[in-house]
Amino acid sequence: MARYGLKELLRRRLVECGWRDQVKLISKEIVKEHGHDVTYDTLLSAVTSKARTLVPDSVKKELLQKIKNQLLAQEEKLKIVTDR
Repeated sequence: MARYGLKELLRRRLVECGWRDQVKLISKEIVKEHGHDVTYDTLLSAVTSKARTLVPDSVKKELLQKIKNQLLAQEEKLKIVTDR
């Protein structure tokens, strides 16, 4: 699975668990609190910290395992190339 595949997997898992909807609600609440004059930087800062805490551990573990598997596969390819 290429890097694009990992990003797609993460996107799918976050949608499936409702994370994306939660982040939208948080964003709407912040806009309500600050009014429509809220800056992008303010919104991003406030949403990012909250959104990171909402990512389920199962999604983190799955993605970490996929990354580890990719690294091991790349390491094996390098061993094959260098052993020649």
